[in-house]
Amino acid sequence: MPPDIQAKLRQYDVLLHKWQKAINLVSPSSLEDSWRRHILDSSQLLPLLPEGPGRLVDLGSGGGFPGLVVAICRPDLEVHLIESDQRKCAFLQAVSRETQAAVVIHNRRIEDVLIPGFSADILTARALAPLSGLCDMVAPVFAANPRASAFFMKGRQAESEVAQARVGWRFTLDRHPSVTDPEAAILVVGALVREG
Repeated sequence: MPPDIQAKLRQYDVLLHKWQKAINLVSPSSLEDSWRRHILDSSQLLPLLPEGPGRLVDLGSGGGFPGLVVAICRPDLEVHLIESDQRKCAFLQAVSRETQAAVVIHNRRIEDVLIPGFSADILTARALAPLSGLCDMVAPVFAANPRASAFFMKGRQAESEVAQARVGWRFTLDRHPSVTDPEAAILVVGALVREG
C-alpha cells in the first residue's frame, strides 16, 4: 500500500476514534482493534474489485466501511455512500474532506436511491441485512446493468443466508474467505434475477 494512502487511512482511523465518542459508528468492543476490524477488513475487497473506472455504491455506509476505505484506495472509482443517519453522514463528509476522498454522500434511505433506472457497476455492503434482503435492495441496479457485481461482507451465517436467498433469486456466486475473520466471507453476487 503506498505511503500516502496508508497515511490517509491512519487519519481516517484517528477521526473514527474522535467521532465515536459522540456518535455510535462502530461497536464499542471493536474500537481498540479498529485498524484490523474495520480498515483492513474493508481493504480486503480491493484485490477482488474489477479494474478500471466505474461507479461503486456502498449500501448503509454507517462509519464508511467498506465504501469510504475503497474510495481512499481507489480514486479511479466514482464512489457513492448511502446512509440515512444524518450524523453519520456528517462523519463521512468530515473523513472525505480530511482525506481528500472524492465521494457522493446520499443522506437518504437505500430504496429512495436505488430506484429503477439507477445504474452502478459495483455494489458493496457490510453487516447490513440478510442476503435475501440485499437482493431486494439491489435488484433495480441489476435490472439497469445486468453485468453489475455485488460484494457482500458476511459473517458465520453466510451459507444459510445463501440458501434462503436462492429460494427467491437466481444469481452467480463466488465465495472468498475473509482474511481478518476465519468465520466470515465475502460473497460476490452477479447476474441477479428474481425467480418466477
